[in-house]
Amino acid sequence: MRKLLTLSVLIVVVDQATKLAVKGFDLFGIHYAGMQMYESKEVLGDFLRFTFVENPGMAFGLNFGMPVFLALFSVAASVFLVYLLRRTEKDGMTGLRLALALILGGAVGNLIDRVFYGAFYGYAPLFYGKVVDFVDINIPDINLLGNELRRFYVFNIADAAVSIGVVLLIFFYPSKKEAARSEALRTAEVPAEPTEPPVLPEQEVKAG
Repeated sequence: MRKLLTLSVLIVVVDQATKLAVKGFDLFGIHYAGMQMYESKEVLGDFLRFTFVENPGMAFGLNFGMPVFLALFSVAASVFLVYLLRRTEKDGMTGLRLALALILGGAVGNLIDRVFYGAFYGYAPLFYGKVVDFVDINIPDINLLGNELRRFYVFNIADAAVSIGVVLLIFFYPSKKEAARSEALRTAEVPAEPTEPPVLPEQEVKAG
């Protein structure tokens, strides 16, 4: 449990450090300008760029127009993921628990943006912050139903952690039979200590 939570915390730290490096900050007398909105810098040529964008929605720019609900849902989901990590602690499902830890770290990383960034940077109240994205990857051109995609959606470390976690979850999610077996083992009662068998009348030794 501790190692997996450490992984989640590490994802949050790396995610927030990279976002602050991109967006910049002014804290404790330290001023770092960061990148300008929509500024793009090549990292591995045209294949990998750091492009600074923000979105008020979910991963890869998905937006349902309800920032407060989305933030509260993220809080509830994070608490539920911690509960699942504790519940599966003795099941030996390492792959499943690793997936949960990755999703937890990614969810909390983006949750910090949504809840605090608006107030911290002075552009919106609590729960109305925008998520910082910057990883910009070139992909072969895709034309689907008239929509052309030349580069992948800009994302961040938290998005990547959630995506990898979901893929692992698909592979390692237990079948109904395995889940039932784990539940039976978890709820099985410890058998009581054996007691001395009753002494039958014919077994009694008469006093002589």
